[in-house]
Amino acid sequence: MQENSQTFYHILPNGIKIVHRRTPSPVAYIGVMVGAGTRDEKAEENGMAHYIEHCVFKGTAHHSARQIIHSIEGIGGEINAYTTKEETTFYAAILAEHVQLTLHLIAEMILQPTFKKEETDKERMVILDEIESYNDSPSELIYDDFESLVFSGSSLALPILGTKKTLRHISSKPEYPQEWMKTHYRPEKMVIFCQGDVKPEKIFRLAEKEFGGMTVTGNEQHKTSIKPLFNPYHTSSGHTAVYKKHTHQVHAMFGGRAYPLGHENQLAMFLLNNILGGGSLNSRLNLSLREARGLVYTVESTYTPLSDTGYWCVYWACDPEDYQKSLGLVRHELDLLMDAPLSETALRKALIQLRGQLAISAQNQENSALAMAKSMLYHGCAPEWQETMRKIEQTTILQIQSVAQEVYNTGNSYILTYE
Repeated sequence: MQENSQTFYHILPNGIKIVHRRTPSPVAYIGVMVGAGTRDEKAEENGMAHYIEHCVFKGTAHHSARQIIHSIEGIGGEINAYTTKEETTFYAAILAEHVQLTLHLIAEMILQPTFKKEETDKERMVILDEIESYNDSPSELIYDDFESLVFSGSSLALPILGTKKTLRHISSKPEYPQEWMKTHYRPEKMVIFCQGDVKPEKIFRLAEKEFGGMTVTGNEQHKTSIKPLFNPYHTSSGHTAVYKKHTHQVHAMFGGRAYPLGHENQLAMFLLNNILGGGSLNSRLNLSLREARGLVYTVESTYTPLSDTGYWCVYWACDPEDYQKSLGLVRHELDLLMDAPLSETALRKALIQLRGQLAISAQNQENSALAMAKSMLYHGCAPEWQETMRKIEQTTILQIQSVAQEVYNTGNSYILTYE
């Protein structure tokens, strides 16, 4: 984060949280994160959260789709949105002098969308194209299919984009998305966030003006409960699924359940994942599968914590004749982390590397603002990267090994392959 940054908090009387990080940058990122996503959907309305994210751009009570675009693009800004399994976020990058105009427009999109059928029908076709494009990208699609496997039986298994059938249903009447928003876009599940060279009093005042009158208008529906993260005493050989995709390579994913947001082992798991196969070329998996043996073009591991669960996975793609050898090497690296504690030198190097990565990532204002909003949504605060790093540096060798033994247990694992 830039020097001299300060973080300020406020909560509106209706429960909406506000977090603002003042930095010297003349560019501001401002937006709203809502704690409502695919996980909140019923099976027959799958894709609703993502559909709403698209359609609020297609017109409000006071602006057409074209006017919404010109309002931000005309001042040199960029407006964007995205949907995850648990959140929907609307935000823009603009010069700090335009925060009032921008927050007003985002508020209008959230509070007064019209869902005119002639416009939403166009957007439904855009989403259908998005689904088809996604289906043509096995390296992306496999993450959705893996989540469906790991979280089978819960709404976390639903794809974010929905299906052709469910999109026809949810787009058939404007009252369907309107009622869904009334139910799930609740003040206590919303965060207004801003980062840039703006006085915090101004942000708080604008937030009160735009969102202070928002009230609860629907009955909250609770998320599907998730079974325990994993059972460390489970002794089965795991779960395997093979999908025939007729790809020229085998795409594979190996992983399972992991810790949720806020768990005492979350940061240790974050560090462990970085050692195993994080974004660096000197990760254990990259050195073993790619650099030493040339079996894969890319291999990576990820850890995704959610509100009450999470998952980890290793992804790689290789020639069919190299699949078993690659899988064996992945298992070998996992076994090493479970069986052999890190040396003091290895831990120190891992911490130095992660410190640099966090510092560089924090310089990306967009990523920083979005991470700040998510932290505020789930924890009620948004520590800067230095504070997070200080906590990670308290991780011990024994804790890392214990986490590896619990999470990487073979009996809790899933293997998904595209052939």
